[in-house]
Amino acid sequence: MKKIVRTLFVCATALLAVSCSNEPKVKNIIFLIGDGMGLAQVSGVSLINNWEPLAMERAEYIGLQKSYSANNRVTDSAASGTALATGHKTYNSAIGVDVDKNPVPSTRELAQAAGYATGVVATYSVTNATPASFVAHEETRYAEDNIALDYLEADIDLFIGGGTRFFMERRDGRNLAEELKAKGFTVATDMAELDGVTEGKVAALLAPNAMPTIGQGRSKDYLPGATAKALEILSNNSKKGFFVMIEGSQIDGGGHDNNMVKIYEETVDFDNAVKVAFDFADTHPGTLVVVTADHETGGLSLVSGKTDFTLPEQGVKYEFGTTGHSATWLPIYAYGEGAEEFSGVMENTDIAKKMQKLLGLVE
Repeated sequence: MKKIVRTLFVCATALLAVSCSNEPKVKNIIFLIGDGMGLAQVSGVSLINNWEPLAMERAEYIGLQKSYSANNRVTDSAASGTALATGHKTYNSAIGVDVDKNPVPSTRELAQAAGYATGVVATYSVTNATPASFVAHEETRYAEDNIALDYLEADIDLFIGGGTRFFMERRDGRNLAEELKAKGFTVATDMAELDGVTEGKVAALLAPNAMPTIGQGRSKDYLPGATAKALEILSNNSKKGFFVMIEGSQIDGGGHDNNMVKIYEETVDFDNAVKVAFDFADTHPGTLVVVTADHETGGLSLVSGKTDFTLPEQGVKYEFGTTGHSATWLPIYAYGEGAEEFSGVMENTDIAKKMQKLLGLVE
């Protein structure tokens, strides 16, 4: 029954996409989401770096978004991910469904149905809330075995991140990696295996669940390198263009842990991926880059202390208000074709709606 519903759902999204015949100026969208990255996290990195400009500061237009969910002033990553992916507010823990638990199409799904190449990249498991919101439709984010099945059934070109346990070490005994290969995917367990891959369907599953943090030894080349590889493959997969979501997943963990060093390292890593995206936009006309967050984590504040603002243990003074999420507004940085649409204050759902319109997926 689930497969029949999914088939009808995908057919409906395809008809919607095909019905929009206008030729959009935007050809490619690179959507970067810093999980847990509020203005204080960005400000803190800039402060620690002695105000050395971040890649994000190259943005041509800047806005703010409100992140609350349909049932809580403080969102979780599932509800915010769904809002950013689909343009629908929903309840906390929902993945790609509305408040009545009905599936709603993501921008990625609409784009794929309209002939664009699509993908997701993360530094956590691809079955985790944010990337899952662009691919799956589940009543709860915790159904990660089901979310992995959604990836298997999805029409998608590429996904890169952790999550081998949900694909290859499943409780039902299925090996989804082998099933992906049967569907034409190149399946990699190391980024080096993708060095010679320049096109086609790709599933890179690089860790059992979350990938290691920078502090735990994850290569500082991973996220910018995975971003560059995704842009290369997706560009070659469709002449029409592409849509990709890239998540700096573990800024959030630094906030939950009240660990400023982790926030700093993961935000810098994310900003390096932003640079790759902005540089791509400079050489590929028709590319829009949007950088934002799903929520702020930690209630971080930067308060008066020593004038020697370097690393935390050397002087910068900061305080955390919570080990959870907060309701603070979030930054939006936009660059390239159509960037002017993302200035001002907006709902998180507006970001998805604007992207869908710019790609010609809706009227």
